[in-house]
Amino acid sequence: MVAPIEAARTAPAPWRGLATRLARIDRVVLATAALLAVLAVVVPGQAGESVRFTIGSLASIAPFLLLSVAVAAYTKATGLDRQVAAVFGGHPARTITLAAVFGALSPFCSCGVVPIIAGLLAAGVPVAPVMAFWLASPLMDPEMFILMAAVFPLPFVLAKTLAAFAMGLGGGFVTHAFATRPAFAAPLRAGVSCCASACAGPATGSAPVAWRFWREPARRALFGREAWTTTAFLGKWLTLAFLIESLMVAYVPADAVAGWLGGGAWWAIPAAAIVGVPAYLNGYAAIPLVNGLMGMGMAPGAGLTFMLAGGVTSIPAAMAVFALVKRPVFALYLALGLTGSILAGLLYGLALA
Repeated sequence: MVAPIEAARTAPAPWRGLATRLARIDRVVLATAALLAVLAVVVPGQAGESVRFTIGSLASIAPFLLLSVAVAAYTKATGLDRQVAAVFGGHPARTITLAAVFGALSPFCSCGVVPIIAGLLAAGVPVAPVMAFWLASPLMDPEMFILMAAVFPLPFVLAKTLAAFAMGLGGGFVTHAFATRPAFAAPLRAGVSCCASACAGPATGSAPVAWRFWREPARRALFGREAWTTTAFLGKWLTLAFLIESLMVAYVPADAVAGWLGGGAWWAIPAAAIVGVPAYLNGYAAIPLVNGLMGMGMAPGAGLTFMLAGGVTSIPAAMAVFALVKRPVFALYLALGLTGSILAGLLYGLALA
């Protein structure tokens, strides 16, 4: 396969300048622009709706995303990430359990957690506790528990809480079984650790933490560089992801979802895991959506699976993860999210029966 720059150099002279400029444009940005151009020509009305959906979705997660970017940049600028890496380098059972508990209590959504796990992996934290935190964090936090308790029966809320911890814990131990494989020993894609997360500073957990990093020009610059590169990295991927999600929402109506997932059919819960990926944004948006779907006939077990699968493996989060880690790690992340959500839904259905 010819590299883009090389292809531009060997193109015919009239096209050489255009080919060179296109080769220098980020592929994600180019794909977003191309998709919008196709929509504008084929379905102009949907193009406008997709743009509004994308802007609204980015605005809705902006507070969570900016908070997580600030936390990740702060830990890097202060040197706290090295201390965290040292803490999580201890006994696997203890660190995985701790990460699952912390994840179930943290306030980050499926997209907002990406900068945090990027910083942890770049700092050298083993992938197993990171995966435990990664899976549990988007599924539950104290605020979500309170909001769900006001809408759903308490057993449903408790089932989701236990499922968040269990998925994090189980996912962490499964990932630990692969820890010696090359892709899991160094899970970040080549260049990502210095692109989505700056790579300056000594790799040691013994260096003192500079809590007031802004007093040192070098650390201030590191904070700004970390925040900017992480925001730009996630911004381009999330823009494309939300654009794709807008098409899924437009052509997969909620009443059809209720029809597919209602009743006691054996395939309702596996289907809920698959449909939950494109039809879901975040845990807070899912509360009224799933409540409405269950009112239209969705089985409770399928509703739980829908919320869990969408929380972990929604299109925006999955695309950001795909850009961040190597393919075996990404494949395991998807498998753990889908399998865990299906098992939780089946167990909850059996408990109700």
